[in-house]
Amino acid sequence: MSLNFLATRFQCTWPWSTLVMLCDGRIVCGCADPYGHRVLGDTRTASVRDVWTGPTISTLRADLNAGGSKFCGDCPLKLPLTKDEAAPVRPIDVGPLPSRMYIECTAACNISCTEACCAPETGITRTRQAGMLDFEVFRRVIDEAGPSLVRVDFFNYGEAFLHKRAVEMCEYIKAHFPHIYLYTSTNGLALTEVQARRLVHSGIDEVTFSIDGATPESYVKYRQRGKFDVAIANLRAMADEKRKSGRDLPFLNWRYILFTWNDSEKEMNEARELAKEIGVDRLCWEMTDHPENAYSRRFVPGSPDLEAVRYEVWDHNNLGNAIPGATPRARIDVRTPWPGLPSRPLRARAGQPLQVRTRVQNLSTRAFPAQATYGRRLVRLGAQLCAADGTVINRDFARAWLPQPLGPGDRADIAIDIEAPGEPGRYALKFDLVSEGIDWFESCGSPTTTRGFVVS
Repeated sequence: MSLNFLATRFQCTWPWSTLVMLCDGRIVCGCADPYGHRVLGDTRTASVRDVWTGPTISTLRADLNAGGSKFCGDCPLKLPLTKDEAAPVRPIDVGPLPSRMYIECTAACNISCTEACCAPETGITRTRQAGMLDFEVFRRVIDEAGPSLVRVDFFNYGEAFLHKRAVEMCEYIKAHFPHIYLYTSTNGLALTEVQARRLVHSGIDEVTFSIDGATPESYVKYRQRGKFDVAIANLRAMADEKRKSGRDLPFLNWRYILFTWNDSEKEMNEARELAKEIGVDRLCWEMTDHPENAYSRRFVPGSPDLEAVRYEVWDHNNLGNAIPGATPRARIDVRTPWPGLPSRPLRARAGQPLQVRTRVQNLSTRAFPAQATYGRRLVRLGAQLCAADGTVINRDFARAWLPQPLGPGDRADIAIDIEAPGEPGRYALKFDLVSEGIDWFESCGSPTTTRGFVVS
């Protein structure tokens, strides 16, 4: 096909992994289609398999392999290609079912966020052919796609928990397909305390509360008609229920969008202290350039204030935390061949085993878990194989378990077993801790330790 109509060439990965189901059962491409313009199919009249393998998405994949598609229109998820960059060519046939789905319970919302595309006054609900997701449609889709799904994002536009059976839907997903990582984002206002506590026991893996302020007065400037005290009470109820029941899930995020009216050091510190007192797992700042007259000028790109909180920003990394001391940080001392010789390279014969002894210290105020219910977020020591110049060759070269949970300030001696590369030469080994399934500690500013590695 000719791409002369495209201002720029682009690629996209969404059609190879993810489907988004609107509350009326239609399937769209990508989570950035609030008004349902890019429809791939309809689960009320077709199976998920039919949509995933059908002519619309197959044509879209072929077009993207060629560098773009009319179907995508003004979608902001497009990834531009440089002038001389070839579009990555991926298979058209990617299997019968997706690995990830977004489930929209409703496009309706109980508040009106300033100039948001999903605010009730935009008319977004009129673009749906049903106000609430039919439970039988939901069940049929989950029953079909569940075995192949790795993750379900239980939200899209609107407030998911306005649906009277939303908590039951979460329970259904985890009861029938416990391997699915179930995530949701909510304003926290549609839940009763009973529902909030019940949600903790549903098996859901992660819940994000969007609460933009540490006082009712600043919060309501963006979350119009919202009630700060209700949102905080439900967040508190979930943290309390999780603590009382001895559960390590759900992981509870407080996401706080910064605006001109809530970005003072005083109010941000109030949020930090409140999050710590409630028992939130993670507090992060969200940066936005919208609305134009409201975004935080204090934290514009390149500003010293932004640099000071860089690791606490939601989109910067997956581990940074604005709660004082909660960002994971560790010291790793390599003690092979013996302590006190940090410049001495490690040595091994090609293809032969090498055991490296280390001592790891927790420099943060949160314990490093050695076990976790789902397997995510447990912490292990990792060794990354690098070229001599530091270029990473194999990020997952070797792993070692913590002997037990590592509390704040605690140290542990950990031996990590490595098999030397089969090709002799000069390499390097970079040692870091990893929160499995989430991120490496280095991403949030924790120091790593690198040693030369000579393979003969």
